[in-house]
This record gives sequence, structure tokens and C-alpha cells, in this order.
Amino acid sequence: MSESIQLIRLTVVLEITGLSKTGLYEAIKERSFPQQVKINSRSSTWVRQEVEEWIKGKIEAREVSI
Repeated sequence: MSESIQLIRLTVVLEITGLSKTGLYEAIKERSFPQQVKINSRSSTWVRQEVEEWIKGKIEAREVSI
């Protein structure tokens, strides 16, 4: 069975990453954070799995530098 894709809103992204809104958009601009998905002309979401992979990458990078 295929894995379902879950979209999450900005408030959830900020909560689970600990980033500020400004920091999040700077990381997106630098292409170091997953791009958002436009769901209509006024709303964006992110793919939960992509955000979780970004978090895992940060943890792994920390463990390498220790």
C-alpha cells in the first residue's frame, strides 16, 4: 500500500522545526529547506515527510560533527 502524503500548515512547520517565520523563509530562499506547496492563491503548505527528513538531516549533521 502506498504511503499517504500529509500536508501541514505554517504554524505546524514552525512548531516542529523551532524556526522563526523569517528564518523559515530565509532557508527556503537559500534552498536549504523544502519548498512549500501552493494549495490556492492565498495558502501554502509543506509535505510533512519532507520537513521531517530535513529535521533528520540536521540531527545527522550534528552527530557527524561531534
